[in-house]
This record gives sequence, structure tokens and C-alpha cells, in this order.
Amino acid sequence: MDAAAVRSRAADLPAEPGVYQFRSGETTLYVGKAVDLRDRVRSYSDPRSDRIRGMVERADAIEFAVTDTETQALLLEANLIKRLQPRYNVRLKDDKSYPLVAFTDHEVPRIEVTRDPDAGAVAYGPFTNKGRVETVVKAIRDEYRLRGCSDHKYAGRERPCLDYEMGICSAPCTDEIDPASYAEDVTAARRFFEGETGVLADPLRRRMEAAAENAEFERAANLRDRLAAVEAFHGEGGEAVSARSDDRTVDVLAAAVEGDVARVARLHSERGQLVDRSRHRLNAAAADGLDGTGTDHGGAPDVIDGDDYANTPAAVLSAFLTQYYAERPFPDAMLLAERPDDSRVVDWLEGEGVAVRVPGAGREAKLVELALKNARKRDGRDDPTGALGERLGIGRPERVEGFDVSHAGGTAVVGSNVCFVDGSAETSDYRRKKLSERNDDYANMRELVRWRAERAVDGRDDRPDPDLLLIDGGEGQLAAARDALAETGWDISVVALAKAEELVVTPNGPQRWPDDAPELHLLQRVRDEAHRFAVQYHQTVRDEVKTVLDDVPGIGPETRKRLLRRFGSVENVRAASTADLTDVDGIGSTTAERIRGRL
Repeated sequence: MDAAAVRSRAADLPAEPGVYQFRSGETTLYVGKAVDLRDRVRSYSDPRSDRIRGMVERADAIEFAVTDTETQALLLEANLIKRLQPRYNVRLKDDKSYPLVAFTDHEVPRIEVTRDPDAGAVAYGPFTNKGRVETVVKAIRDEYRLRGCSDHKYAGRERPCLDYEMGICSAPCTDEIDPASYAEDVTAARRFFEGETGVLADPLRRRMEAAAENAEFERAANLRDRLAAVEAFHGEGGEAVSARSDDRTVDVLAAAVEGDVARVARLHSERGQLVDRSRHRLNAAAADGLDGTGTDHGGAPDVIDGDDYANTPAAVLSAFLTQYYAERPFPDAMLLAERPDDSRVVDWLEGEGVAVRVPGAGREAKLVELALKNARKRDGRDDPTGALGERLGIGRPERVEGFDVSHAGGTAVVGSNVCFVDGSAETSDYRRKKLSERNDDYANMRELVRWRAERAVDGRDDRPDPDLLLIDGGEGQLAAARDALAETGWDISVVALAKAEELVVTPNGPQRWPDDAPELHLLQRVRDEAHRFAVQYHQTVRDEVKTVLDDVPGIGPETRKRLLRRFGSVENVRAASTADLTDVDGIGSTTAERIRGRL
């Protein structure tokens, strides 16, 4: 749009509060808010920066929505930015590379450490120390015996598993504990993650002291180490964040900007104790023609005098606060490293009953400094994909494809091929394949990768070539995949990730990366998804495939499924004793003898 078109469109707008969008076709380039839509949009006829001028030139339409108040415009702008992700706005992008602890949305919840919790799950975190998180979850399971199995295994269980025998699960799957008692244990475990360290630390301390009294010194030492991890779990800064008795919940926020990367750190306190911390990355607004920095927050024109405006922490805080709290509960108080550049943001927060303060000294200032330290922390979490490329010595692997094979003793053999683009799952590009029936993991992987490679080389795969292949397995699986690539002439970088020790296996040998390395987290997400997708398909194929069991009188489809789920394959059914067979629901001694006679 040129200046005349902008002025003409502005003349049609009302002189009321609202939100406006600059659009190019179906794409929203920029969303802004205004006290007076007409005056605000008219100001774009003479942009005061090259970045804004480039945005206006790309636009071919301006849309608007009137609101009753400035506050409504503020919230509507935040919601539209989050939904439309316009490239000329600062956009919140949560950091998902840190682990969380989740309680699943199930009538009998399981506890898990995850980076991508299921919909409906109650999640706590993110936490920065993965090892400490895992230690605490083990202590939780040891104390409250919460299940850690998948919903699939839970639903198909006919007798308690090994976790029950080890004393780390109360086996709700087989009614060894009633639902009400299990729910009480879940509530107690959640209280720990909500800040009540004592619900786990106190019983651990009692067990440690009892072990020491009984001269069980090794056990006492293990419990001591676990207790230390539990007591350190909620991190530094746990002192009361405010002397005010009415500040029941407090959020401490600070922003840092480095080039085109903006980060906001948030510490959350309840009842005077720090219970959560998180870091968030904001995608900076695009510069003219580039993914640069700078944004226009839709304020009065005389505030915006160039691209540097968007590079200030105060501007980043304005963008973050409106987008983050537009759909989350407000704390009683906010401690900020500096006041947001848009005074209406503070007015909105205070109108919602939030006490906004910028402390200069004392306990509150100490916590603000801690938040600033978190915000300034710079590492690969800002770009795990780039960090992965640097670690492997290749270009930035935007597109990573993962491969895994699943079977039951050489039957129902299937392979999975999942795809991640810039760190996120691209489910529309997932593929799966039935493989030859054989109990040879290396040959199966070679066949799977060869299938993908041949389709790519022949132009029969409608997907782009990946930048990196990730094999679920160790050196043997990697060698098989490299053989397939060499045979087909498909020149793609490939590595493997071994589950046992989380070693990254490269053509130059295995490497151990730091547990908290974001590039390792990315590979783990791809590997775990490939494994999940392969196992899911294997279970479907296994339940559908016709077996010799179908010819046994008295064995119907459901009984056949129970047998295969219990023993894994026909070969294992053949090796089972009569007592083992009668252990399966629906099979009596007569049917068990028929099975043994037939097999």
C-alpha cells in the first residue's frame, strides 16, 4: 500500500479504541492496538522506520475491530498475535527444551518426566536440572507408589508388574489399591511440586535416620543423597519474596535482548516460597525483508522513532505481559526489572488487582536480579536445531527424520519414519511400513532406510529430503542404515541414539553429550516419537495378523489377542507351560492342552 491508500483507508475507520491488522492476502503481517483507530492507522502513511515502511508496502489491506475500552483492545491484540503469529510483531514462544513433571489426565494418573505433556495433563516446571528431576520423581514413586506405565500397558494388565514387586507402584491396574486411596497419594505428590517440600523430605529423612540406626549405612547414604536432591529441588531464591502478608502469589519477571533474540525469565512464588521458574523466548519482529528485530506496539506515533524501539527490555516486557497473562491467572504482585514501555499495560495489570513494583533494594531486588540472570543465560536452548548442527559439524538440520523398527520375535515386523521440522513434529510427513518377517534388527533397519532412500532417489517420495536421519539404536543399527544409504547413493547425514546410555552414535564413534544439552533433547524427542509410532503400528499389525492360533478350537479373536499380548509371539506361546497358559483370562486347562497339542 502507498501513502495515499493508507490515508484513504484510515478515513473510513472510526475514532474509537480497537485493534487493526495489516494484511497481505490471507496473511496477517502486523497486529496493533489503538486508542483512536483512525489517527493511529493514518500515522502509517508516513512511517518513521524502514522496517515499518517495508511492512506497509507489503500490505494490501487493513482490517480492524472496535472495542469498548483500551483494555479490551490490549487483550484482543495479545490474542490475535498468539493465534496469527504475524512476522512484524514480537511473538511469545515458550521454551520446551526443559523437562516438566506431568500427572496425566486419567482416572488413575501416571507420573512422568516429559518435554511434551499430553493434553489435559497437570504439569509442573519446566526445570533446568534433568538429573535432579528424575531423582525426585523416583523418590515420589518410592514414597507414594504412583504408576509410571503407559495407558496401553495399564489397560491390558492382568496381574501386577515388576514395579509392584519392587515396591514403586501400588498396582491400581489390578485393584491392589482402591481408586480413592490412589487419588490421595497423587494429591500428596502434587503438593510437593506445588511447594510443600516436607511431604517428601520428611518421610525421606525418617527413613534415612532409621537406616543409620540399623547400621544400613549404604542405604542411609543413598537416602541422604536423595534427600539433598529433594531439598534443593525448588532452587535458590526460596526465601520470602516479600514482607507483605497480602502477597500470596508473586511473579518476578525480567527481560534480556541480544540481537534478534529476546528472552523473559519468570519466577513464581506462593506463600513466600519460590515454587516455579521458567524461561520464554520471544520471536522478535521482522526487519524489512529479514527476520530482524524491532516492533511497533501500536502506541502513539511520537513514541516510535526507529527500529531500536523494539530492542529494549521494556518493550519486550510489554509484549510478554499482555500475551502471557491474557489467558492465565494473575498473581497478587509482580516484581519487574523495569517498567514496561507501554503505561497501559501497567494500568491494565493494576486494574486487575495486581500490585506492580520495580524494587530497588532488599529481598525483592535480589529476586529480580536472579530473574535477570536467568533471562541473560545464553545457550543452545534458544536454537536447539542450530546447536545440533554445530555439534555434528553439519549445516543447520531444519528437517530431521527418525527411524525405528518394532516386532515380536520376528513377527509383525514394522518400521516407522517420523519427521521433525525446526524442532517440531510434522505429523503429516510421518510414514510407516511393513517389513520382512525376520528376527534381525540390523537387516530390518537396513530395509527400512533403503525403502526411504530408494523412494527419494527415484522421485517417488513427495516429501523434501531431510537434513539429518536419526536411527533408534546403536552402532549396529547405524552401520545398517549407512549401508542402505551407500547402496542407493542417497547422500544424507545420519546418526543414531542408543537408549541405554543415551549415547549419540556418529560415523566417527559414540559421543556422550551433556544431559541438559538442548541438541540432545531434540534428538531424544525425535527418537522417542519414532519409537512410539513404530510400537503403535506393530500392535495394530500384530492384532490383525492371522496366526496358527486361529485354527485352535475354542480360541476366538479376543483370546488370541490376549495370548499374543501376554507372550509377545506365537513362538513364546509354543514355549509356555500349561500353567502359564491358564494364567491368561479365558483359557482353562482343556483349552491350554489344545493349544499345546496344536503348536
